Amino acid sequence: MSSNMGKKRVMLPVTDVDLTTIKYDPGEFEAPHTTGLLLKLFVMLVEMPLIGSLILGHLKKQNKMNEMLRDTVIPEPPMFRPEFLPQEPEPGVVFLDEDGKSEDRVDSAMRCLSQYDPDSNHSSESSPFRYWKIRDFAYSYRQRLTTPSSVAEHVICAIEEFSHKKPPTPLLISFDPEDVRKQAAASTQRFEEGRPLSILDGIFVAIKDDIDCYPHPSNGATTWLHEVRKVKKDAVSVSKLRSCGAILVGKANMHELGMGTTGVNPNYGTARNPHDLERYTGGSSSGPAAIVASGICSAALGTDGGGSIRIPSSLCGVVGLKTTYGRTDIRGAICDAGTVEIVGPIASSVEDIILVYAAILGSSPSDKISLRPSVPCLPDLSSHENSSILGSLRFGKYTEWFNDVFSPDISNKCEDVLNMFSETHGCKVLEIVIPELDEMRTAHIVSIGSEAATSLSPDLQDGKGGRLTLDSHINFALFNSFSASDYVAAQRLRRRFMYYHMEIFKNVDVIVTPTTGMTAPVIPKSALNLGESNMKVTGNLMRFILAANLLGFPAISVPVGYDKQGLPIGLQIIGRPWGEATILRLAAAFEGLRVETKQPASYFDILKRN
Repeated sequence: MSSNMGKKRVMLPVTDVDLTTIKYDPGEFEAPHTTGLLLKLFVMLVEMPLIGSLILGHLKKQNKMNEMLRDTVIPEPPMFRPEFLPQEPEPGVVFLDEDGKSEDRVDSAMRCLSQYDPDSNHSSESSPFRYWKIRDFAYSYRQRLTTPSSVAEHVICAIEEFSHKKPPTPLLISFDPEDVRKQAAASTQRFEEGRPLSILDGIFVAIKDDIDCYPHPSNGATTWLHEVRKVKKDAVSVSKLRSCGAILVGKANMHELGMGTTGVNPNYGTARNPHDLERYTGGSSSGPAAIVASGICSAALGTDGGGSIRIPSSLCGVVGLKTTYGRTDIRGAICDAGTVEIVGPIASSVEDIILVYAAILGSSPSDKISLRPSVPCLPDLSSHENSSILGSLRFGKYTEWFNDVFSPDISNKCEDVLNMFSETHGCKVLEIVIPELDEMRTAHIVSIGSEAATSLSPDLQDGKGGRLTLDSHINFALFNSFSASDYVAAQRLRRRFMYYHMEIFKNVDVIVTPTTGMTAPVIPKSALNLGESNMKVTGNLMRFILAANLLGFPAISVPVGYDKQGLPIGLQIIGRPWGEATILRLAAAFEGLRVETKQPASYFDILKRN
């Protein structure tokens, strides 16, 4: 892949790389693990002018960052945001009008789902635990078994119970019970008059704190962002949900500014994993995943710039969709100027993901010009063709990478489910090789870090930087050490990775991996007040997710079982650009195979339907 000329490293042109010579390199990110007072001391040292430069220089040298970027000749031109060739239409799909009404798209999505049976969708003595689905709520409202106002009282009660736990474990940062009651009363009236807006009318949805939801402030889990960034209207994705009648319960907790994978938050309290309250939810969309996993909300909106939807979805045992870059409109999110981040849904089932995704999809005007998105579509799961389409799909699996996990429970469970799927549907699993995974991690951190630092620099320089949490201090010290040449080199690497992956997609339809390299980590008590910096945990959680962000591919995490400690395990399916229909079709089929489902330790039966 490269040769050395003195100190300089010269990469072969991407088209000349011999994939048969590739050796898997896990490329662990090396950095000290600090919490509590040690973290505070480390931040003080990092922010000292001379000592800080030496520490960051050592950290970057230890992780070969300068070697990969400044000391390497990368022959490819830079790709400053994902660029996609036109893609062939997927088979067995229903096309949607992204410029039409959200309610109409949701109605089309409903017709793609299998037939609804109100008696088979929840747990009983003879069947395992199941979450209530959006169609269960809709059925209950239409049959007058309950009302959105009645369910709202259960939701408010559950949210307040979480907030009053010791220590506090808030799922929401901004919450107004009276606003929830007002929205629910309007929905209840629409049902009484026989004119619900859509299947999403009366459905409770949480919005991550970096997505605008008027009149709530958007703090990105900081204590200060509302002072410099006023919210005057809903984000585009939120306004689409509101037009469908969704009840927006408030702003969900998150890792500060989305710059972490655990969800630790000393500012507001750390959201806890509903399967084990002593463990992290994963981040940065910690509150959205936890509020869905605990049964309080049917769905939530998150953002995903480095696995921030898929990681917590996997750790909390729910479904998380990262859309193709540009498929959803990110205007009104704090990260709306980045090239790796999207807004996407989290829900307890694939069918609920499909309904929320149908509501929010639609590219921004500028993305339509630059990315030339194909027409959005959904898999027709009710079609007789669905089974034969599943059998024709080819999975790509890089076995050494797939098996590089902290606990073999994860790879074993994902392997078993993949084998069961192949036996059931007759599809092929093909061995693939993905070169330069270590370089991809470096290119991602430089890209997302430089974009975050540029976006927030005026405010951080204006005195707000001192009010960041300690781990954010370390992150921004590292991000601000990247040069313009580092950023350009990372974008040159982006073009290489795009070539490798598009070559892989000539032979396979999707790439499958575990979603994360570990299940939910324990929350150190010393992290609750001052935070934590643990790059080993971050590396394990992010191992499989970076390609979808750096290259803009769609990806979904679907739960496939539990490890020996009863903690959820997720399987990730990465698709071609604009290939949401394929990954949704597969995720629904994997969900159909799953025999192991258990109620989280912290669960609220919001619908209370017998």
